[in-house]
Amino acid sequence: MYPPQQSAYDRAITVFSPDGRLFQVEYAREAVRTGSTSIGILSKDGVALVAHKRIASALIVGDSHEKIFQIDKHVAAASSGLVADARKLVDFARIECQKHHLTYGEFIPVEMLAKKLGDHLQFYTQLGGVRPYGVSLLVAGVSDGSPRLFETDPSGALFEYKVTAIGTGKKTVEEFMEKEYKDNLAEIDAVKLAVKALKKSLSQDEKLTPSLLDITFISKTTGTSKSYSKEELAALL
Repeated sequence: MYPPQQSAYDRAITVFSPDGRLFQVEYAREAVRTGSTSIGILSKDGVALVAHKRIASALIVGDSHEKIFQIDKHVAAASSGLVADARKLVDFARIECQKHHLTYGEFIPVEMLAKKLGDHLQFYTQLGGVRPYGVSLLVAGVSDGSPRLFETDPSGALFEYKVTAIGTGKKTVEEFMEKEYKDNLAEIDAVKLAVKALKKSLSQDEKLTPSLLDITFISKTTGTSKSYSKEELAALL
């Protein structure tokens, strides 16, 4: 009798392979790896999200393609993977923020929101008849005056970082940041470093223009986020 092939274990999300793998979750991670690159980076002034938008046609209105989402006044998220899945997760996160604010009269801590997202993602790895989310989020925000940055995974795993990336350029960006990143960077220095890393992650055929770049910064002083304008992006590039 021949041993079972991989295809015997990748048809249902609830079935483990003999070596303890969930192939549907691994396929979801592949959807993230093929997405355009997003970067999160801490600075002494707050936390920045820098995202590259991959627009396939000149006929598409660039502003209609969101890569960075406003979750609450003090939290934003950048996505990589399936855009529709990202929108669904963002809606879930926004509702959790509203529920916390109505119940406790305060903004939800960034870590608590990230854990709620992780729990939600994990739930879809052990329920028959559904599939995992094919998206990862970088959740960035300010809690108690401290900038925080978390990365979610389709498996529900959750990690906190000083700087990280998701998407097709993840490996290139992380190798670059391991050499170049320093603690206590100013806002503009952190953003410039992230943009430089993003440029290195692109192929020779791709060019970074203001219409293909999104940047959001959450200030630890004000506790609010701001998105860079097209003029600011052009000056930065």
